Amino acid sequence: MTDPTQALSFGAAAADYDRFRPRYPEEALRWALDGLAAPARVVDLGAGTGILTRGLLVLDHDVVPVEPDPGMRAQLALATPGTTPLAGTAEAMPLPDGSADAVLVGQAYHWFDREPAHAEIARVLRPGGTFAPIWNLRDERVAWVAELTRIAHLGDNAGNVVERYGDFGPAFQPVELGEFAHSTTLTPDEVFGMLHTRSYWLTASPDEQERVDRDLRQLVATHPDLKGRETVELPYRTFVFRSRRR
Repeated sequence: MTDPTQALSFGAAAADYDRFRPRYPEEALRWALDGLAAPARVVDLGAGTGILTRGLLVLDHDVVPVEPDPGMRAQLALATPGTTPLAGTAEAMPLPDGSADAVLVGQAYHWFDREPAHAEIARVLRPGGTFAPIWNLRDERVAWVAELTRIAHLGDNAGNVVERYGDFGPAFQPVELGEFAHSTTLTPDEVFGMLHTRSYWLTASPDEQERVDRDLRQLVATHPDLKGRETVELPYRTFVFRSRRR
């Protein structure tokens, strides 16, 4: 069961979330959409600050962002001119039956109450429509990235995501999995900024927040792949779970 405090913790850091969180590779989005020609009607469910929405708009799709957190919706509207996000959840979307060609979820599916969410997503999709949750996950095969995960209690990783999220219930066909590599270039300060948008840090006590920051400063100052660097490449593995509505 998800922690509602963590799930709704991001609004207070919405501007930094939008600034520091990674984007999604275009090839991953095209694969997620399973060949849909533009303009398709695509719901960005759990849209956050609109990082995925803007990636889909670049591909000329008609995007409907749905997001429960008012702080995140405000940042999405600010950063995405001409787009009005709708207030709603995965379990209750303010959309008609069969109105979407695809529902995509960027970095949010693990917060859903899955059984009612699957039913609601199936309701909103047309028959044969595509459902695709997407995750940007740090590539922990790189030693310093694995240490970053340990320090900051970054719980999501490739292993547990692939194991946990491969079945969308009886309304959907078997899930296909795609993987795509990319990276972001960050200064050490921006690595701190990124970590400060994570739910663990946002909901931690001040003492625990200081512990995370102290250990991260030590990592940056001493690890041979980070020490003395003006910028670092943070590698990601983007996982796309794709299925069609029956």
